[in-house]
Amino acid sequence: MKLKIIIGIAIMIIIACIGAILLYFFTGNVSSKIPDNIIKECNVKEEKYQNRSVFVITPKETNPNGQFIYYLHGGSYVAELSTAHWKFLSKLAQDTKASIIVPDYPLTPQYQYQETFRMVEPLYKVLASTVEKENLIVMGDSAGGGMALSLMEEIGKEEDAKKPSKVILISPWLDVSMENPKIQEVEEKDKMLNRELLKMAGVAYAGSEEAVKEPLVSPIYGQIENVENLVIYTGTNDILNPDVYALKEKAKKKRNRYTSRRNSRSST
Repeated sequence: MKLKIIIGIAIMIIIACIGAILLYFFTGNVSSKIPDNIIKECNVKEEKYQNRSVFVITPKETNPNGQFIYYLHGGSYVAELSTAHWKFLSKLAQDTKASIIVPDYPLTPQYQYQETFRMVEPLYKVLASTVEKENLIVMGDSAGGGMALSLMEEIGKEEDAKKPSKVILISPWLDVSMENPKIQEVEEKDKMLNRELLKMAGVAYAGSEEAVKEPLVSPIYGQIENVENLVIYTGTNDILNPDVYALKEKAKKKRNRYTSRRNSRSST
């Protein structure tokens, strides 16, 4: 009897979760909020750009050192800044003494990649116009890592565009089609990411199945040779890992300067 009750409760929880996800996919418009505990750890200023929030995170007890990190957060293009993101960004500001610029970019399903890039690209150019190259870094994790690479590939097409001193990607989502056959070898080891759910989010972000291989959606199909000083951190138990090595092979062919640092665990 107890087992039946437990199973019944579990089913109800699963149904509730699925219902919440479906509700979001059809009606959601999510924005990030500053957690109260983060304000105790670092300085967070909320500014506006194109009627959306841009968070400026600086160390609490010391003045910023003049370096700026333009950070694009992950979340499969459907989720706002998580608690883990806020903690990481707070620690990043404290450890580097840099100013972290974090746009609360438009999320799918209400928006697609075109609207997202209409925010993140001009915002990057505004920042780059005020900061020397040696003091500018672009970072991103997961979906934000893919977006950061797409952005740099796009920026690199412009001869007079200012590039950052370094591009750092943490477990980037490089191909939302998830077609790499080697993903199957890793999928069972990844306890966080699900291939089919990622594909659904990727199609929603792209706007259609035909658009999933657009370089602004999946940077593995972009012009990697336009990107300088690229560093990628990837985990061997991460289903996004195989595409990192596919990108590495492509970069080698393009004679791109590329560094891949391999960790033993998944970074998401």
